[in-house]
Amino acid sequence: MNFDMIIAGPLQANVERTIERIAIRAIIMANNRILLVQSSRGDFKFPGGGLEESESHEECLIREVREETGYIHCKVNNKVGTVTERKMDEYIDNALFQMTSHFYLCELATDKKTAQQLEGYEAELNYTPKWVTLEEAIKQNESLIDRYEHNGWLKRETFVLQQLKNMLIEQ
Repeated sequence: MNFDMIIAGPLQANVERTIERIAIRAIIMANNRILLVQSSRGDFKFPGGGLEESESHEECLIREVREETGYIHCKVNNKVGTVTERKMDEYIDNALFQMTSHFYLCELATDKKTAQQLEGYEAELNYTPKWVTLEEAIKQNESLIDRYEHNGWLKRETFVLQQLKNMLIEQ
């Protein structure tokens, strides 16, 4: 499996600059379940987040999985796809915001955990790690897509969940 998807919102013709962000996200599956982070809104997201300066994709994933789920022994395997989201920046006039999310298959070497270390908005949304089936996560995210105006993350996460489901069906 190797996917490459672009999700674009309405764009203006007079873009003066592009603000780019790189995110790295973990796909962790075991016993026919996937480890996701659920927010208080009910949506499911892949553990992961922004790549920090001078950080490798692997270092970012290990840090983000530890912070968001508490699992401390994440092993990063193959990259399986990329989703690029493009929309007009919410905070800067005439600027395009582009986030490219790189998805990697990962596994947990042990089930050893520590306390989550959530960022402010993650704590506000009460991010909680959960093992769920792909079907549960897809159904839940699809039920929420029309509920939120800025829902790029739901489209992104649901697209990748569907890609994983299709991959498992083909196997």
